[in-house]
Amino acid sequence: MALSRFKDLFQCSRAAVIGMIHVKALPGTPLNRHGINELVEMARQEAFAYKEAGVDGVLVENMFDIPYLMGASLGPEVVATMTRVCQEVRSIIPKRIPCGIQILAGGNKEALAVGKACGLQFIRAECFVFSHVADEGLMNACAGPLLRYRRSIGAEDVLVFTDIKKKHSWDCAHSITSDVGIADTAEAAKFFLADGVILTGSATGQEADHRQLENVISKVDLPVLIGSGVTSDNVHKYMDAHGFIVGSHFKTGGR
Repeated sequence: MALSRFKDLFQCSRAAVIGMIHVKALPGTPLNRHGINELVEMARQEAFAYKEAGVDGVLVENMFDIPYLMGASLGPEVVATMTRVCQEVRSIIPKRIPCGIQILAGGNKEALAVGKACGLQFIRAECFVFSHVADEGLMNACAGPLLRYRRSIGAEDVLVFTDIKKKHSWDCAHSITSDVGIADTAEAAKFFLADGVILTGSATGQEADHRQLENVISKVDLPVLIGSGVTSDNVHKYMDAHGFIVGSHFKTGGR
């Protein structure tokens, strides 16, 4: 079911290539240097570049809002600004190309709301199953409340792709679930009705372990995406994946 929905959405005979739009720091964050109109225009330029390049999908993320707040502490200005940005991006990217959103950190409910308002097709969610410790603190599983919220706002056409053993919360930070392997985590995500899972390296731009890809694909009947570190030099390691989320490799000096 999940695999067929993914293939119907992306309509690729190969792995889908999803380009990241990294929105500059939003209002109220320590690194904010731009007004909302400037933030929107910079995101528009990335959207135009991806449109011309012919990517299979686009994902919008508030990457530069460091240090991140966890979902419960996110202010309304985040949702408002990301809604404005995503609406502009969606107007540029052809309708046949899926668009998604991630709101850091763990703003999964907020992402669903923006996705519903802007006609997006998917979100990237953190900490869908199990708890983990990231650099922003302890994050707890959200599958139950998130999918109930999705149903309550009529957003069941917005798919949820979730990171498992996500970047920036590896090594000792995963000791809280060290007895749960990556395939077990993927199976739990499937049991809790995720629409796809995402594998990453230990940090932004770091390679994912291709052996984990093989392990997860052999255990779950779900779309499996690589969420960090894919380059033209290493993509051959991940050809069994259903999709690649690529940001850093597509850019030079942030452009």
